[in-house]
Amino acid sequence: MSVKTRKHLVKGKNGNIKLVLTEDVLHLGHRGEQIEVKPGYARNYLLPRGLATVPTAHNLRLLEQYRQRLHQALEAKKADLRSLADQISRLSGIAIEAKATAEGHLYGSVGIVEIVAGLRTKGMVIEESMVKLQDPIKETGLFAVKINLGHDIETEVKVAVVPVMERR
Repeated sequence: MSVKTRKHLVKGKNGNIKLVLTEDVLHLGHRGEQIEVKPGYARNYLLPRGLATVPTAHNLRLLEQYRQRLHQALEAKKADLRSLADQISRLSGIAIEAKATAEGHLYGSVGIVEIVAGLRTKGMVIEESMVKLQDPIKETGLFAVKINLGHDIETEVKVAVVPVMERR
């Protein structure tokens, strides 16, 4: 660290140094956060490795621009998820065929994998972790299955479990 950089270090409470993280650092913070660390940790680890920088006016402007881009990207992602939730809720439902007894009890069960596959056939890109199914479906009928797309955006899809028609 040069003498010039050392002069620009901003001291915080208890003699700690204020820095802005340029990368995510485990147990310390995320990119763009302002932190206070011990001078030795800043001089010997964070600054030489480029994990943090001094909070100058220029760096703080860059930080604000980064936060704005991050916010815009998050808002765009939320808009896409809302659109997907709207498309899913407008679906009349998905039909899943399964082998069943005459009384309507399934020989196996219909789970998350089958529901995701049914949604993908309709053109909906859903991850298995998004489907919130309490227990596997073990009988024929019409069921409402919740889907959590993330960022507090939820929707429901109707799943019709129908018996497989036997071909003779």
